[in-house]
Amino acid sequence: MMHGSLFGFLFLMWVLIIIGGAIAVIILGPISISGYGEFDPWINSIVKGVVAIGLSILWVLILAKMKNLIFRKTFNF
Repeated sequence: MMHGSLFGFLFLMWVLIIIGGAIAVIILGPISISGYGEFDPWINSIVKGVVAIGLSILWVLILAKMKNLIFRKTFNF
């Protein structure tokens, strides 16, 4: 039972990595904000950075929740 849960966790981790990379390349990459003059590159970078950090935090929270479920299930807490 333990191995199935561990493999499920690893599979979910890799799926999140692939989805995060796809979101970064397909959705965030083409985003371009204009109308702020010389600050356009700064604003683009800040928006993309905030979204990327937000996704990273979301992925960590999802994986932490999955880990807690696995440990509760394995050790019957």
